Amino acid sequence: MASIPEHHDVLVIGAGPSGAACAYWLAEAGWDVAVVERKHFPREKTCGDGLTPRAVRQLEDMGLGAGLDNAHRYDGLRACAFGSVLELPWPSHPSFPAYGYVITRHDLDQMVAEHAVKAGATLYQGVEAVSPLFADKASDAEPARAGAAGGAGGAGGAGAAGNVFRDGGRLPPCTGATVRDKESGQVRDIRARIVVVADGANSRFGRSLGTARNTSYPMGMALRGYFRSDRHEERFIESHLDIRDKSGAVVPGYGWIFPLGDGRVNVGVGVLSSAERWKGTNTSRLMDAFVDFAPRSWGLSDKSSCGAPTGGRLPMGLAVGPRTGPTTLLVGDASGSINPFNGEGIAYGYETGRLAASCVGRALAGEGGSALADYETRLQDAYGLYYKVARVFVKIINEPRLMRACVSTGMRSESAMGWLLRIMANLVRPDERGPAEIAYRSLVALARTLPDA
Repeated sequence: MASIPEHHDVLVIGAGPSGAACAYWLAEAGWDVAVVERKHFPREKTCGDGLTPRAVRQLEDMGLGAGLDNAHRYDGLRACAFGSVLELPWPSHPSFPAYGYVITRHDLDQMVAEHAVKAGATLYQGVEAVSPLFADKASDAEPARAGAAGGAGGAGGAGAAGNVFRDGGRLPPCTGATVRDKESGQVRDIRARIVVVADGANSRFGRSLGTARNTSYPMGMALRGYFRSDRHEERFIESHLDIRDKSGAVVPGYGWIFPLGDGRVNVGVGVLSSAERWKGTNTSRLMDAFVDFAPRSWGLSDKSSCGAPTGGRLPMGLAVGPRTGPTTLLVGDASGSINPFNGEGIAYGYETGRLAASCVGRALAGEGGSALADYETRLQDAYGLYYKVARVFVKIINEPRLMRACVSTGMRSESAMGWLLRIMANLVRPDERGPAEIAYRSLVALARTLPDA
């Protein structure tokens, strides 16, 4: 702790996907970046461990394509529901690869964090950000305009401008954090011109700055465990769209089986809890029911289990805000950036971290607080309408009869499910007007006419 400098250009709270990506892009551009991570790498993280083409694109852009060589590559999604099975390859796209990987967060997060360090970021592990430091006077509320020239690339995405966080407002001026070394107990202050909050879905640091979740937006609940399986090298990840509760009723969510290629599979259940009737869903019982329900060929049982499952809650659709302040930004799960269509968070962590790095770099290079304020505009340009469409979709599938009708109808048509996969994975092509693109544009047109979902 004594070796930690007191001042940096940027302090990043958390070294998960969004924090590590933000730190990488800023360090690559030449800025002095410190990252505090309360755990030591490698560390376990509850996740499905699946990287979609969007996530792979971000990792390849960071120069980590070769780092995935030992991960399990897969070619698409096997959708299962109501007795039907469809294998859906990832679609071709001008910006994203037609493949994904399954790799544990235990390995992935360490790889990306170490890559940020190689780019020049300083990582302090086992150091927890206890509380924010606030500006003492108005002049402290703007990032200094002097400093090395530099910037970071931006991330693309589907959608157009949408509504900002419903409660409005901005984050207060934050000038750093009081941190504690978890091993020694030593406490000290670290100050920075800009603070990026990236400490995950339960963001304690964000809440201490005054963030809140828009409770009308979807909240996911997920549970996952690892099992030994002879099918660990399957080339498709598997999703079951007809998971059921203890009464046998289909619930709004899905069960997954993701092969890891190392003798194990990642097995889990995810439920959307936006409707009142699902808020009391017991995910542990749902997980047990799914393990019993899964095809026997996977070999899932208490005997093949590698340990007790773990879970958590996942705010979705940009549910958390405010996300900007005079010297502060929220990124990744801390901002509720998870895709409500499919529960994907890793890609959006990397993308929002990169977007934030671009705005922070501009702010440090001379644009000041206006560049940080632009972060919200860029978020809305990238995800605003897309997430609004997703939130409408979530409301539809929360009605059991509508959900069953949609899924059972879709499973009768491989082409229709392929279109749906494009939309749900945010892989609609900007250069085509195929069926998926036409369907998505129709949904966008409808979403524009609706009050904020």
